[in-house]
Amino acid sequence: MKPFVCAFLLLVPAYAATAQELRSFTNAQGVSIKAALISVINGQATIRREDGGQFTVPVTAFSQADQDYIRQWSPAPTAPATVSTPLGGTPAVGPNANLDAATVNALAGQEVFGDVSLWESPGESVAGRLKLRRESQTSNQGSYRAYPPADYRFFGTRPYSVALYEDEGKTSSISLVFANKGDLFSASGSGEDHFDKNTPPAEAEKIVKKAMDADLKLLSDTISAKLGPPRKERFGEGKTGRMNMQRWDWRDHAILLAEAEGEYVGIQIVPAAFADAGGKSTRVPDVVIRERASKNVETRPNGDVVIQDIPMVDQGPKGYCVPATAERAMRYLGVAADMYILANAGETGYGGGTSVSKLLAGVGRHIKAKGRSFDTWEGKMAVRDIAKHIEKGIPVMWALSSTKLFNETASRRTDERKSVAEWTAWKKKLEAETADNVLMPDSESGHVVLIIGYNKETGEIAFSDSWGERYKERWITMKEADLVSQKYFYVVGF
Repeated sequence: MKPFVCAFLLLVPAYAATAQELRSFTNAQGVSIKAALISVINGQATIRREDGGQFTVPVTAFSQADQDYIRQWSPAPTAPATVSTPLGGTPAVGPNANLDAATVNALAGQEVFGDVSLWESPGESVAGRLKLRRESQTSNQGSYRAYPPADYRFFGTRPYSVALYEDEGKTSSISLVFANKGDLFSASGSGEDHFDKNTPPAEAEKIVKKAMDADLKLLSDTISAKLGPPRKERFGEGKTGRMNMQRWDWRDHAILLAEAEGEYVGIQIVPAAFADAGGKSTRVPDVVIRERASKNVETRPNGDVVIQDIPMVDQGPKGYCVPATAERAMRYLGVAADMYILANAGETGYGGGTSVSKLLAGVGRHIKAKGRSFDTWEGKMAVRDIAKHIEKGIPVMWALSSTKLFNETASRRTDERKSVAEWTAWKKKLEAETADNVLMPDSESGHVVLIIGYNKETGEIAFSDSWGERYKERWITMKEADLVSQKYFYVVGF
């Protein structure tokens, strides 16, 4: 028998299933093996071969028929005879197993948990309880996010960002960011307004450290008072992503408290099995990502070639365009990412600033540690350079000066495009306007976006800002783009 060609990572299963059903599983290359399905967590399926070998692979690595079977599969949970099994079929094990959801929700100060495991709960229903708004929706993943007001509390203190991620409609993780150097010195507004930055005070470092120390102690003390003393563990991947964590468990949920020194204090709520594996995600095989990306390229009757299904991340009122854009590109290519961790890797300044090249150098190292390539080039905006990536379904990260005039031009063009009936006339209109346009770069509006499409006939490119759904596809001419370009381009690939 040929080997089952996939990138495998051993995980501790969330359920010890009984009467496991042996069946034939086939991967994307057509190679089959006999195995039993043990668990499905966070878009990852754990299977056990006839010889006892156990592996965890992305659900998308299987044939479509197997994917359908996996998504309909339900575990047969078992629990120790001396321990009751709570509603929802999740085995009650561990020191906090007998605490009910109401007790843990009272601890959190929010209606996080229900009668069933988060990992079996629709992301939309959990997000509704937490007052989160839909941030992004693609064919197989989604996210909800809020930058809550000052009176919003989680575990006794204010989170500056609350995000919920879902896979195949089910909650996969929750990310909370408390005191951090981005949001503590954020801009006066979102979208284009994030360029109107307040000048960080001279004592910024002391202010951030004091706030982080206070949040870290309060969170640890609050959770420990009900769930007991934490375990100290290492979690994450690579030098920039691996961190010391305080961990508490409740049923099949792990609550992880981390401090990225000088950067942020954060909590992740993840499957206990994922935490047991140290937070190391399974690398989706290149052949699967390549096929998926190529299917996302849409060619329209007017000549537009545009990549669809790219997750949106709203960076909020701070200068996190680089980490937010990198998170979008990584998640699109099947790599788990969080903009706050990426900001830490890129050594952002207070409020999110710092040179684009320095940020991307740090982010690039993190991306490579996750098993993806990170390539760059420098030069003029050229359709051939853009097209060769877009046609493969790979977006391009582009550094530019996102000036007020540039944004006004792009927004107006995008609106006008919606009612164009004759594209030859549109091309002539663009040529006339571009000839008279005097877009100029400046030193105050450095920005990074994703180039997601182009139209060779009209000489335009489509780009996407990390400012929310209404900014997911905007258009500008190639010539105008070159006027404000910083001449640097980056690609997360495989």
